[in-house]
Amino acid sequence: MAKVIRYHEVGGPEVLRQEDIEVGQPGPGQVRLKQGAVALNFADTYFRSGLYPAPLPAGVGSEACGTITAVGDGVTDFKVGDRVTYTGALNTIGAYATERLISAAPLIRLPDNISFETAAAITMRGLTAAYLMRRIWDFKKGDTILLHAAAGGVGLLVSQWAKLEGLNVIGTVSSDAKAEVAKANGCVHTINYSHEDVAKRVRELTDGVGVNAVFDSVGKDTFEGSLNSLKVRGLMVCLGTASGSIAPFNPQILAGKGSLFLTRPASAHYIADPAERAELANELFAHVAEGRIKVDISKRYALEDAVQAHRDLEARKIVGSAIFTLRDTKGSTSV
Repeated sequence: MAKVIRYHEVGGPEVLRQEDIEVGQPGPGQVRLKQGAVALNFADTYFRSGLYPAPLPAGVGSEACGTITAVGDGVTDFKVGDRVTYTGALNTIGAYATERLISAAPLIRLPDNISFETAAAITMRGLTAAYLMRRIWDFKKGDTILLHAAAGGVGLLVSQWAKLEGLNVIGTVSSDAKAEVAKANGCVHTINYSHEDVAKRVRELTDGVGVNAVFDSVGKDTFEGSLNSLKVRGLMVCLGTASGSIAPFNPQILAGKGSLFLTRPASAHYIADPAERAELANELFAHVAEGRIKVDISKRYALEDAVQAHRDLEARKIVGSAIFTLRDTKGSTSV
């Protein structure tokens, strides 16, 4: 029997339940996966709370990795024994599990030199960093980015990758301790939003010009300040709504603030094509395996501690990445 975390009603962390299920055999196009580690992402709370609707009862989580133990009819790209990782949304829901059935379509082959723990910590976050650096904008060496939640899981990877590309990163944080972490991972400057005016400080740091782009995963509380931090024809990238949804607004304000560009990307649209997904993943894994990008796993939970994990996540107690460990979480002899 497999252990899974599900919820039968939306609400706070307390609605999460651990249950035993029989996994069964994979159907056409599916594989059975014995999972080695599972990612803990803030988006998991959106489903559990009902912000992102899902049919009930529902599984939790959309990102994990492990070893294939059976393949269904029509699966030709993978075989029993292959190590794989995956990330997605509704198409991969149910990742909080020791074993599961999943479509082979979103699977990514995992190199032997990337451990299960590392894969769980970086697949979604790393692919997000990859498309931000490689697809979202034509960044040039010397450009400046304002990065919200710079000490978070995505933030730490983005700042390291941006530094490799010769970009200047200004990171926002909520404490001095997080500021030190952000600076150690590539931020040139940090702004403590708990007592500093972010837009004003950005203008001071950029000699009044503003930044080329803002990566904003916070949402409602930072939206206006983010727009006010951009240079003329800068790019606003709305990555999430950790503080709540952004209120409706008149697009005319983008013209008034300097003919700004705005996008709300979804990872699914950048990793749907298998060739593009593999290209981004391979570059990510190479950076990690060769030590150019370091992975910070600050919290490890047992699957049965999912309620506490969600409480910690929503209380902003996690710096860097957090994962659920399940079994032989090393899964390789390397990082």
